[in-house]
Order: sequence, then C-alpha cells, then structure tokens
Amino acid sequence: MPDMQHSTPATPPAHRPIRDLPEELISQIAAGEVVERPASVVRELLDNALDAGATQVTVRLSAGGVRLIAVEDDGSGIAQDELSVALRRHATSKISSLSDLETVATMGFRGEALAAIASVSELSLLSRPATQASAFVLDARSGELRPAARSTGTTVEVKELFFSTPARRKFLKADATELAHCLESVRRHALARPDVGFAVWHDGKLVEQWRASFVPGQGDARDALARRLSDVLGADFVAQSVALQHRGGPVTVTGHAGLPDAARARADHQYCYVNGRFVRDKVISHAARSAYEDVLHGHKQPVYVLYLEIDPARVDVNVHPTKIELRFRDSREVHQAVRHAVENALATPRAAALAAAEAGVTVTAAKQPQAHAWRAQSALRWEEGGHHVADLQALWGPKKDHPPDSGQTSEPWVGACLAQRAPAPPLSPAGTAARDIGTEARRPTLLPGSQEQDHALPSGREGQEVARPLDQESREAAWPLGQEGQEVAWPLGRAVAQIHGVYILAENAQGMVIVDMHAAHERIVYERLKAQLDSGARMASQPLLIPGTFAATAEEVATAEESAEVLATLGLEVIPFSPKTLAVRAVPAVLAQGDAVELARSVLAELAAHDTSTVVQRARNELLGTMACHGAVRANRHLTIDEMNALLRQMEATERSDQCNHGRPTWRQLSMKELDALFLRGR
Repeated sequence: MPDMQHSTPATPPAHRPIRDLPEELISQIAAGEVVERPASVVRELLDNALDAGATQVTVRLSAGGVRLIAVEDDGSGIAQDELSVALRRHATSKISSLSDLETVATMGFRGEALAAIASVSELSLLSRPATQASAFVLDARSGELRPAARSTGTTVEVKELFFSTPARRKFLKADATELAHCLESVRRHALARPDVGFAVWHDGKLVEQWRASFVPGQGDARDALARRLSDVLGADFVAQSVALQHRGGPVTVTGHAGLPDAARARADHQYCYVNGRFVRDKVISHAARSAYEDVLHGHKQPVYVLYLEIDPARVDVNVHPTKIELRFRDSREVHQAVRHAVENALATPRAAALAAAEAGVTVTAAKQPQAHAWRAQSALRWEEGGHHVADLQALWGPKKDHPPDSGQTSEPWVGACLAQRAPAPPLSPAGTAARDIGTEARRPTLLPGSQEQDHALPSGREGQEVARPLDQESREAAWPLGQEGQEVAWPLGRAVAQIHGVYILAENAQGMVIVDMHAAHERIVYERLKAQLDSGARMASQPLLIPGTFAATAEEVATAEESAEVLATLGLEVIPFSPKTLAVRAVPAVLAQGDAVELARSVLAELAAHDTSTVVQRARNELLGTMACHGAVRANRHLTIDEMNALLRQMEATERSDQCNHGRPTWRQLSMKELDALFLRGR
C-alpha cells in the first residue's frame, strides 16, 4: 500500500474554458470512429460505389492499403460542382429528411466517410457523370480542381493513411494482415451483390477477381447467387450447404446454410445481411446457432450466408458509425424467421439430394421417396426380450416370459431373424457398367444357420434368439414397391449386412452406405418425442399403478418441487414422498413400460443444470435427447435384413436424420470411385 503519511495532495487540475473544437480536430475524432484500419476505408468507398449503381468495382492496394487505396467504379459519377461538397462533413445525396433516415435503403447515409478519411490521409476524388463532357479531379488537401481523363464513374484515391496521426499508424499490423482484412471487406460486399464484378489488385498483382454472375432480368437469381458463393467461399461451401428460402411475417430469409459436417472451429464463415448490408447482430447469430443446436457436435461453429429482407422502417441502421450494427423494431419476429428458415433447410434428409446430384437431377422435398411409417414399423419385429425399433414404449419394456405361441401377446408374433430370405434384385444405376463379379446379386450369410435352402425354423438354444420368418406385410414394409410393382431406388439403398451389431452396410446406386444403427435410431426416437410434445401443450402422460420411489439428494428434491410444471409438460409427475425421498407417479406414455426411477433421475439431473425461468426449448430438447438415448436400440443388437431396411426407410422419412441429437453423423456414403481407389482398380 502507498505511504499515506508522506504522500502529497494531488494538484487540482487547471480550469479550462469550454470552447468549440477546430474543424480539423472534429474530423479526426470522427475518423477515429469510422476509420479503424485500411479495411474500414475500403468498406466505406465500396458502399459509395454500390450506391452509385456500379456494375464493376476495382480495388487497388499498396502495402496492405497503408500506402495506397484506390477504388474505381463505373457508377453514375459526381458532377463537377458537387465534388467539393462531397468532402464536407455530413454532406450526402442519400437522405434529406427524418423520414428518409427512418427508411434508409442505401448502404451509406451519414455523409461523413469522405471527410473523415480526408482528415487522416491524402485523398483525391476523380469523377465524371454521363452527362458531363470530361472528368474532373479534386485534391482534398489543397482544394485544387482540374480536368482529367476518365470514363463515366468515380475513382477515389487514398494515400498515406494516418500520415497526420502517427500514433494511429503504430497500431496497424503487418501489411499481410491488413491486406487480409481488406480482402474480407471486399468479400462481404461481393457476397451481397452477385450482379456486380469485383477485382482486387495488390502491389500491381491481381489478388482476387469475382465476375458478375447475374444480370437483372436474365437468368435465375438463385443460380447466380450459388455461383457467386462458389467463387467467393469455394465450391466446397456450396456442395456442403443447402439453399433456404423462408418468409415469416414481414421477414424474408434466403441464402445457404452449411451442413453440420461443414462446421468449423471458428465462426469465420458466418455472413448475415439485412437489406443488402453486412451486419453483426446478436439476434440473427443466436437464431442461426439455435437452429443448429441438436445437429452440431461439440463446440463447432456453423457456416452460413443469410440474406434478410425486411421493411426498412422496421430496422434502425443509425446505431453505429460503421453501420455494421443495427436494431430491429421486433427482434422476436426476426429471430423466429431466421431460426425456422435454417431449421427447415436442415430438416430434410439429404440422402436423396446426394443421389440426385450424382445422377444430375434436381430433387425437391416433394420428389423424395418417403417411407410409409405405418408400413415400415410392421417390419420391425423383435424376438423375446427385444422391441420394435420404432416402438419406444416397447424399448423400455421388460422381457416377456411367455413363449411366442402362447397367445398372450396382442399382436402377431414374428421372429427377429429370417430363416428364409428372398434374394433382392441387384440395383441398376444409370451409367454403371456390369462388373466382373457377375450379374447375379451376391448376399452374405448374416446369421448362423440361415440358408436360402433352409425353409424350416432353426431351433434355438435356451436364452438365444430364435429365427422365424416375417409375414408378407412385414416384407412389403421393408421392401416397398413403387408404381406397378416396380422396385423403388431408395436413397440409402438396401441393407446387406450388419457389422459387430453396431453398423449397417447397405448398397445404393452410388456405392456403399454405412449406418450407425444406434445413432440413427436415436435421432428417429428424438424427432418423434419432439413431434409429440410440439403437437400439444403437454406430452401424453401415463399414471403408474404403483409409484416408484427412490432416495433423492437435496438438489433432486428441490428440482422436483421447483420444476413441477416443466416436468408435467414432459409427462412426468415427481413429488416429494419424504424429506429425502421422491415418488414417480406418472411417466410419458411412450415410456410407460420403462424404468420410471431411472428416467426420473436422468431428467432431474438434466433439469438441475437450468434455472426454471430459463428452461425453454433448448432444455426441453436436451431432456428429450436423454429420453431418446435411453430408448434407442443399443449396440450389439442383431437385426434382420428386413429390420435394417425398415430402419433405413425411417431415416429417409425422418427430419435431421443425418445426425444424431449429439451432432454425430448417422451414415456415410462411399462411392464406387472411392471403393475402386481403395483397391487401386483402373490403375
């Protein structure tokens, strides 16, 4: 601590009178808000070029933009008598009244960018409108105006940035870093305007060039946007993303949402635009992130390019000097529109889309073959101690003690294994030549004692599963037919084998499909639980004849008391039986045959991590994910061919079935080219 006894009292500051600041100092203060680095200058000049109606913009840089920034455009240009006015503070042609400010539709409107830039650099302005015979150039430092040669458009040259404020210049990074920021600024504008061509030169070398991919009135705007996204972000981004288009109230959302597999460690590929303006907004980013919640693994960041169109009167863009932040009149409607747009785009299983892309056909959701859920479920029959893969209630049920032919079951009993399996016709993908393995389909023998010639039921030893044939309805559900009895080319193909009770191998027109059976079924169960909860205010509940009791911790008792309403919406009724005991009186109807105590403990553990007032959809989905994990088919469970095929059909009909609710992929495709490469075929 300082020695207070020997310290001297601080000298009071000298009184300074209040006075107006000089114009130059005012401009430099404004420049501190607008001009942070060379990329800020590039952004402001590009805004002006686009507002002028440019169709081609060229950016020339030197030393990362510190020595030189020149932006050339072919826009409408500035008249000779307006050049000097353009460099004044708060001089603009874009707004003239308060009503204009409240409905801003242009990129720029504040009228201070050129004045701020001119105060910290050597700026010259060269322009020529179409109605003017020649161009004129204005030197901002000297005010000299002289004629020059130029076609219609404007060129703004900024030299020696921060030459008048050396302290600001010391904060700049290396030239390569500043160049990267300038390129990112141009990239953001290029993504918003596929109808404009952009070129970037650095020290006399062409660094980036993106040609205009759309002419208004000609061609498809969506195809043009996809081409621009491919040019700017790479072909992989378009290949690993889905187009989206959604209208929610006054908000229209378009763009591309990256698939979960394309997620990155950093949030550097997230672009949001509102009425053509790149923005960083917490509402939009939170909505997009929430749409990815149950399809992303770990802490990865999604990739997306979102374009929002909304009435300018419902947006306040006059919030930040750089106009990169804004404020919505109704943030909730924007949040809902963005979330629903991304969720709907990610919901459609992409197996059919990949198959169509391989064949060069565009497939919409309406064209995708959909498995009939009521037919597919009938194929999912289990032997003693097993359950329907599609039946969550049975998955939680205890083992049955009665034999299959005792008549104690209410539905026709069928075995889990096929004693006789009819050979499946081989797939005939278009353009695929016959291979040297022969024209007949070869199928591996999946289960011991199962042979095509054996029509009798194999005898099972005690405690083992017994193979029995499926009825005709079950066969048709697992092997559905198209029109006129023709086989349907299902996107995930036909199951051929199971590996170690964990993975399903299937064959489709593109090659081989590998499915993680537990992860896939976990997603199916999870989506059904969500659909049931979303269909009503509460999940259907089943009272227990004898409540299940268990010793509970103080935290569990408190959670059960505080979250009774939340538990009720999940179909659970957990009440204190004593100060240290809880009783489970009701469970979700779909889990009525399960372990009520174990389910209650799991739900209370998940619920304890959230405050009651903030337990919303995310917490609900986490709880439903816990239920689905308990309800999904476990590893080392042997499935029959028909059961595997029925699971594949359900995957094709279930939303977001490409990932489990933990974000792990549920299936992978290996094409014939990839398989051939593994074995060096054709080399």
